[in-house]
Amino acid sequence: MCLGIPGQIVAITDEENCMATVDITGVKRTVNIACVVDKAHPIQGCIGDWVLVHVGFAMSRIDEEEAMKTLALLAELGELQEEMHALEASVADGTGRALR
Repeated sequence: MCLGIPGQIVAITDEENCMATVDITGVKRTVNIACVVDKAHPIQGCIGDWVLVHVGFAMSRIDEEEAMKTLALLAELGELQEEMHALEASVADGTGRALR
């Protein structure tokens, strides 16, 4: 399974090689946007677009509403994972080690 993380294209850094800066929840990454550029949507028109990013590539454009829903879900999953780790750590077997 691949997971695409939503990010917003904030700048074009290398037009010839289709490279752009994408803001992913406040972290800026250089990403290849060749998969989301075409004649109908040229590279300079990509600034402000929301995209799904996977291993350094913008795989597809998505709308802002979908990006926000996905980011909220990812945040909830992260919080759930933190709670599970805290629960594991709170259950000790008398030696101070967490049970698994």
